Amino acid sequence: MRQRIAVVGGGPAGLTFARVLHRNAPSGAGAATTADVTVTVTVLERDPGPDARPPGGALDLHEGMGQLALEKAGLLAEYHALSRPEGQAMRILDPAGNVLRDWRPRPGDLANPEIDRGQLRDLLLGPLDVRWGRGVTRVVPGTEDGVLVEFADGRQETYDLVVGADGAWSRVRPAVSPVTPHYTGVASIETSLDDVDHRHPDLARLIGDGSVAVYGPNRSLVAQRNSGGHVKVYAKFRAPLDWHTQLGLDADLSDTEAVRSVLLELFDGWAAPVLDLLRRGTAFAHRPFHVLPVSHTWTHVPGVTLVGDAAHLMPPLGVGANLAMLDGAELAESIAAAPEDLDATVRAFEQRMWTRAAKWAHITTEGLNRLVSPDPAEAIAVFDEVQPA
Repeated sequence: MRQRIAVVGGGPAGLTFARVLHRNAPSGAGAATTADVTVTVTVLERDPGPDARPPGGALDLHEGMGQLALEKAGLLAEYHALSRPEGQAMRILDPAGNVLRDWRPRPGDLANPEIDRGQLRDLLLGPLDVRWGRGVTRVVPGTEDGVLVEFADGRQETYDLVVGADGAWSRVRPAVSPVTPHYTGVASIETSLDDVDHRHPDLARLIGDGSVAVYGPNRSLVAQRNSGGHVKVYAKFRAPLDWHTQLGLDADLSDTEAVRSVLLELFDGWAAPVLDLLRRGTAFAHRPFHVLPVSHTWTHVPGVTLVGDAAHLMPPLGVGANLAMLDGAELAESIAAAPEDLDATVRAFEQRMWTRAAKWAHITTEGLNRLVSPDPAEAIAVFDEVQPA
């Protein structure tokens, strides 16, 4: 018996799912064999290649979540070799530039070391069967030959199980749920600094080894160090979704100096060193925060399921990628243990995932409301609650 599985999306969730299944393949050819059942897993990714676009900011993988998923994939030691434990450091300033908190990890603290997304992607890719440039447009369950997958180039393929790991705007989700993400009211504008230690040593000192955050009424600035002297900067504030068009800015924020001027006015009065995070940034990108309902579930559909942001998109407060990887690893382990009945295995997994996701969606929703609130003291309180003494 052969079970054909496709995972749509080559992000942390999809690659973790495929890698954990692949770990059970004695031939190393992408097929896991248990008893009389052979499981083949294929990753379908719309990007034409692994380096087609910037991979995004660094991730902190938590013990018991992202790190547990990598352990299930047999990659935990490699992760620790690549990760940056010093990246756990966190400094909080007030808008005047005064240091309110300066937390640094103790030696040997591996609770949630940082790793660049690109490094994590390459670690997970390994020998996987990834079909690049295969953008999925629609998934149709219940056909005579299984689940039909339609691609942007007109091609079609069928599988016994399709796992949607394709993020917030999933093309797989409509096969099981009509729900779409809604805007939280919090906008996030991303910029970056390169070679910060040599080109901007003053900002390198301000940021430290990890991240620096500055909180004001209904707005914040956060800078996160990545490897190689690269820094991601995020300006977050409450505004209508179309705030930029209301101010005459292009939808893609292509006029860098016009965007910079608007942001500097928005954060007017903040300390000069803090505003330099915006003054020296390069291009700007709009990353508004969207979420799915806190308790997003669906009526089980044989042959299709979701993991990660496709299933439970929540505010980006350091949990989403961890949950996504754990989803992928646990689903893969469940399938490897009982591949003869995919439907029962997936149905049981969904119940477990929904319970866990609802808990974290509630926590992160409350956290976002406190981190971007009229009272900056709420943000400091959130930090104090989650950081060890």
